Amino acid sequence: MNALVKILLFMVSCVLTNNFIFSRFLGNCPFLGVSNKVETAVGMGVAVTFVMALASLFTWLLYHYVLVPFNLRYLDTISFILVIAALVQFVEMFIKKSSPSLYKALGIYLPLITTNCAVLGAALLNITSDYNLLYAVLNGTFGALGFLLAIVLMAGVRERLETSDIPESFKGFPICIIIAGLMSVAFMGFSGFGG
Repeated sequence: MNALVKILLFMVSCVLTNNFIFSRFLGNCPFLGVSNKVETAVGMGVAVTFVMALASLFTWLLYHYVLVPFNLRYLDTISFILVIAALVQFVEMFIKKSSPSLYKALGIYLPLITTNCAVLGAALLNITSDYNLLYAVLNGTFGALGFLLAIVLMAGVRERLETSDIPESFKGFPICIIIAGLMSVAFMGFSGFGG
């Protein structure tokens, strides 16, 4: 198989087949918490994409050029969390300065990107899957774009639900869980696509 086709299939599989929300079930807190409005969901998705892509790059380099040579592999999780926390601080300062309304809308969920299990999951998955640097960065970037796709789709559905006639017992969180489950089943239709 051509190397370029293989890379393209890997990128598509990161977004659709191995979606962090719908296939791996990582990052559900911000997925459910920030998906009320499309604008807020896009802001959170872009922030997560930036952090996850850079975290994949820096944690891969840290692991292969510091932790492995000095036989400190057991510090991978804690060191990855420190790298992610530093990146989140940078993103938080940037959003606060450039878009105060988005910063306010994201609220507590912005600093919680530090503990977003999808970001840490991507960093650890890159190591356990033994990806090279290119595949690690692609996995982080396109996995985060899959997160962005999922959160924006959910926000669009939730905005439509505000004007829908829903039985009282399903309003709020219950209908969100049902919609998330149905979306997960829809994404399962991509299994086997892209490897």
